[in-house]
Amino acid sequence: MNILVTMPKGEKRDTFLTQISIPELESLGNVTYNPHDRNYTTEELKEALKGIDVVFCYWGSASYDEEILAAADSLKVIAYCAGSVAGVATPAVYEKGIAMLGANCVFAESVAESCICYTMVGLRRIEHYTNNVRTGLWREDPFYNEGIMDRTIGLVGFGAIAKKFVEFLKPYRNKILVYSGHLTDEEAAKYGVQRATLEEVFAKSDVVSIHQGLNDRTRHMVKREHLDLMKDGSLLVNTARGAVIDEKELIEVLKTGRINAVLDVFEEEPPAPDAVLRKLKNVTILPHMGGPTIDRRQYCVTKLVDDIKKLMAGEKLENLETYIPLSHVTNMTR
Repeated sequence: MNILVTMPKGEKRDTFLTQISIPELESLGNVTYNPHDRNYTTEELKEALKGIDVVFCYWGSASYDEEILAAADSLKVIAYCAGSVAGVATPAVYEKGIAMLGANCVFAESVAESCICYTMVGLRRIEHYTNNVRTGLWREDPFYNEGIMDRTIGLVGFGAIAKKFVEFLKPYRNKILVYSGHLTDEEAAKYGVQRATLEEVFAKSDVVSIHQGLNDRTRHMVKREHLDLMKDGSLLVNTARGAVIDEKELIEVLKTGRINAVLDVFEEEPPAPDAVLRKLKNVTILPHMGGPTIDRRQYCVTKLVDDIKKLMAGEKLENLETYIPLSHVTNMTR
């Protein structure tokens, strides 16, 4: 099998291709690596794809349209070492029966881990007390913080990250409310969660965690009318997309000091240097780094290698971006 790695050489590629993942990748067959510290040009990529069975790529990859695929005379699998494949997979990929694999499961797991971390940081008021100690103070008397156990946690959206978050929450005995237009009673029972309206999620939860994707329908779906329903002292965590919440209205609510927030995403990234959110003491802000953590990138490669081996064996994959006749990929040889 002939494999092409289109990732430009450099520090970023080195976080994906490590002493753990390189041997796994090279176990598939003959690997050619992009020799440039930049992406291939269209013409370079078309030439490099000749005789290639599998492509490994990541952010900034070319979109595999009809022009590029016309030069890919042997291509059977595109392995995307990141989350959404929307920018890479065109209809032509599926029309030609090419298997489109993504590493969203690795990303989702890591972001879900950040949700656990951020929830605990917010509830325990880590930033507040760390700043106290750094400036020569100590904890107040009496002091106050909270834990994650036996709380009601509300989720807005129920995709791969939210489902992993629910799995990670199991030891903490939480009641979990979910607002999602796609959640069925059967799936709710499977994950041990309760379906709820958006208003119920905000009114009844101690922690509200945003997991909703951003599109025209969901932009600013969370408004002041929802934030005003939150309990005094409750926590809002957003690791999804900033614009799912009306940020101006969120700021107005946060200014009251009535609720707290941990925000990893914003409507404008990065926020302006003088942005109000940077200054509010009841907000912990982070620079869109929920996941995957850098150490997990190598496992995007190993997971995709494992998936390709399963395809070679004729097995059906749960995370195949679109199901194709497996007969198309069973003729791949090492």
